[in-house]
Amino acid sequence: MNQIAFLGAIESGLVFGLVAFGVFLSFRILQFPDLTVDGSFPLGAAVSATLIVNGNDPWLATLVAAIAGAGAGLITAWLNVRLKILHLLASILTMIALYSINLRIMGRPNVALLGEETLLTPFESGSLPYYITTPLVFSVIVLIILVLLVKFLYSEIGLAMRATGANPRMARAHGINTGRMILLGMAISNALVAIAGALFAQSQGSADVTMGVGVIVIGLASVIGGEAVMSTRTMLLAIIACLVGAILYRLAIATALNLDMLGLKSQDLNLVTAVLVTAAIVFPGMKRSLSGVFTRGDS
Repeated sequence: MNQIAFLGAIESGLVFGLVAFGVFLSFRILQFPDLTVDGSFPLGAAVSATLIVNGNDPWLATLVAAIAGAGAGLITAWLNVRLKILHLLASILTMIALYSINLRIMGRPNVALLGEETLLTPFESGSLPYYITTPLVFSVIVLIILVLLVKFLYSEIGLAMRATGANPRMARAHGINTGRMILLGMAISNALVAIAGALFAQSQGSADVTMGVGVIVIGLASVIGGEAVMSTRTMLLAIIACLVGAILYRLAIATALNLDMLGLKSQDLNLVTAVLVTAAIVFPGMKRSLSGVFTRGDS
């Protein structure tokens, strides 16, 4: 793998690290299986790309994309909390609706950003090439969001949200409005995913209505993979593990597709993804089994 491919994998890993943060918040913190991310990711891309093409500031476009993603998460949570629709079904309904909404926003299946000013444009005039500046810019953005997310989860509201996911009945007994916590958590989760979609569209130069297919799998693979390779004793370590998992996942994909001996091509991406996700799920159990065997052998 050459330097450009390596840094490109890092760049994608940083973007999907934000997706992993959102998935971690919904799946791990709230215990809410959320498939909305397959729709909120292209939603963020569609909103930001459309606003940028119409002459708006790219930072403002990214902020509006985050608000749109939060709205999508609120709809899913509202269907579950207020209308009592099963959380998985509620997220599927929102995801399906977002496909049509994204088409409405863009007015066509895709929007090109070639030649448009994005949030990366001011950094392209420096001495460093784009394939170095882009990961650096994304690193700063992701680290800022990581710090803010950790601070939030250690705040009073964040602790109430964590209690809601861990034991809703006990949380209600302590006066926590669990419905509001779910609404807030799902809004933040999908806002993070929408920001990832906006950044991805600006770095790739286009937004496409189908770019959200399989995003939930990537997010889950990042969360599970990060937990498999890192300790998650504290909330900070757990969130860092999500980012590490996303970067390792993208590096593994890039390595597999660039190994000539495997003979894999770009159309094999979904196959490689399925294999990596399966490995990420199975690896923790295998590690525990092996440690148990060695422990019994020593005794």
